[in-house]
Amino acid sequence: MTQHKPVPGHEVKQRVYGNNCFGCGSDNDSGLKLEFHFNEDSRRFLCHFTLAMRFEGPPSHAHGGVIAAILDEAMGKVSKLRSIIAVTGTMQVNYIRPVPLSRPLVTEGWEVGVNGREHFRAAEIRNPEGEVLATSTGTFIEVDPNRMFAKFLKETHSDAT
Repeated sequence: MTQHKPVPGHEVKQRVYGNNCFGCGSDNDSGLKLEFHFNEDSRRFLCHFTLAMRFEGPPSHAHGGVIAAILDEAMGKVSKLRSIIAVTGTMQVNYIRPVPLSRPLVTEGWEVGVNGREHFRAAEIRNPEGEVLATSTGTFIEVDPNRMFAKFLKETHSDAT
């Protein structure tokens, strides 16, 4: 059996990318690691979670930015219903009650409407008693992933040559 040596300059470098998303990435040790499930009956994406102390803002409660990230993630999951890529265009957060740490919580995201490339969404965070702690509404803009990630794909491709 003849062994072939690679031609210099033609070695293939391969990068392996995991899911490093701050909200749902299993490969992000600093992230929230939220796991969403689709509820067919309500047509909503749900996630049951407990926030660790490292997400503290006010004593024993979640930082407002973390609350916004959770709501953004819940609304972002709704893109799966239409098999699209959509980025957050605008987002309004209503902080109703402090969100506790180290307690079971639930977040839900759902579609409100669509107008062309604009996708209108809403989300909320509730405690085990069903009290709404925070809500959000947002406009997500549908994008062409080939155009959005063209620079990234070009850099990755050039790295492989």
